Amino acid sequence: MKRVLDFTAALFACILLSPLFLVISLVILITDGAPVIHRHKRIGKDMKKFTIYKFRTMKNGTRLTATVNLTESDEQITPTGRILRKTSIDELPQLFNILKGDMSFVGPRPLIIHEGEIHKMRKEAGVYSVRPGLTGWAQINGRDRVTDEEKVRLDKEYIEKQSIMFDLKIMLMTVTNVFKSDGVVEGGEK
Repeated sequence: MKRVLDFTAALFACILLSPLFLVISLVILITDGAPVIHRHKRIGKDMKKFTIYKFRTMKNGTRLTATVNLTESDEQITPTGRILRKTSIDELPQLFNILKGDMSFVGPRPLIIHEGEIHKMRKEAGVYSVRPGLTGWAQINGRDRVTDEEKVRLDKEYIEKQSIMFDLKIMLMTVTNVFKSDGVVEGGEK
């Protein structure tokens, strides 16, 4: 049931947001060149690797690391990227990941492959038994401001409590957090 709802909502959102996608793509091309979409590997359900899509917010050649560890973010985030990241609009291309079945609207956020220690903790906690999400319980409870251990605890709590109503609650709280920019940390800020 969740997969059907995810697919239907993602398809509707892609159609509805297609003019916004076009405008953002043109702005990125004009201000910073190609590529418009940043692609890289993440770990998904059952620890399978998949390619995640985001609007490119960093200059070409920026090292791949967790946002909180990017100490040179001031020099690497493009002016357009700063706005896209603050509003989380850079994440919208992940609607295509949802259509493909790599992701869900709600679930533990997919991690960069080389974040080794948290992957071990997540595996032990059973976090990889569900599809990763565009948003998740850990994201609305601190996002970049919580420790890896706390993220894993929150991800496990999500899995234990997951339901359509809980997902709706998380999605509504996500909208609120995005408008307030809660929990966003750039370049090792505290």
